[in-house]
Amino acid sequence: MSNVWSPQPIPHTDPRGGLPSRVRVYEVGPRDGLQAEAATVPVEIKAEFCRRLVAAGVTDLELTSFVSPKWVPQLADAEELMRRVVSDPATALPESVRTVVLAPNQRGLDRALACGATEIAVFVSATETFAQRNLNTTIAGALRSAEPVIAGARAAGLPVRAYISMAFGDPWEGPVRLDAVVAVAERLRELGCASLSIGDTIGVATPGHVHALIDALSTAGVPTSALAMHFHDTYGQALTNVYAALTADIIEFDSAAGGLGRCPYAKGATGNLATEDLVWMLHGLGIATGIDLHALASTSRWIADHVGHPCPSRVVTALAAAGRD
Repeated sequence: MSNVWSPQPIPHTDPRGGLPSRVRVYEVGPRDGLQAEAATVPVEIKAEFCRRLVAAGVTDLELTSFVSPKWVPQLADAEELMRRVVSDPATALPESVRTVVLAPNQRGLDRALACGATEIAVFVSATETFAQRNLNTTIAGALRSAEPVIAGARAAGLPVRAYISMAFGDPWEGPVRLDAVVAVAERLRELGCASLSIGDTIGVATPGHVHALIDALSTAGVPTSALAMHFHDTYGQALTNVYAALTADIIEFDSAAGGLGRCPYAKGATGNLATEDLVWMLHGLGIATGIDLHALASTSRWIADHVGHPCPSRVVTALAAAGRD
């Protein structure tokens, strides 16, 4: 237990029994955090953002998406970013860092493989309406589109991570049935996805719902070791839901430095869970992350200057007010 005053604010540490001793923080800031920003962020700033995140202790990092620039102009520089942080020996991130890129289709996979990608992510919706509005297809169609991407990545020896969006609620359809999410998860596992990120895209999940969905997935044979949780904080429930997931043996959580990012296709949804807010809580529970909270907060304040607005993270705001980050 740590109760000693520090010149830098730190969380009081009081471990709780039954929780994991270490958690993987999967940082989505460079991709999901920046993709909906109105101001174009130069590629050299994105590369420096990645380097600063890694210097702060981030070991699981989603870099970019090989999507058409027509749909996401912010990520039109995917090849150049990959050159700077993966291919160029002078500027590449350490090989020990897990780097992931999103490839929405075969063309995206081909581009990613040509750039030296080491892990691929695919994206599927748990609801028909969101699939139609976001992916211009159906759930079945999205799974069919993902199939050759997953197969191609695995043939190249790469693991595949799958996002299941709208897993708890949909702005058009309302609450999402557990069996609908389970069916998508089972199919993605059959196709060969090593891990599944379960997304609360509009931030409506509650702890009971989190437990119910994890239980349903476990009953269907999806191990908790294959699951990550991706919470948004629209209704202020993200950290509460993280705690619920921790008690259900989940050890990987998606978050974005500073709380950047939102789903551009889900009206009213707010940003991702802030990595600093997540780390503050985890460290307070005695759960190791390997992340230097103050270095991370400084990085988030730095990127905020480049996107033109403050970070929504409460921890970043509090540390800045204390003048100690």
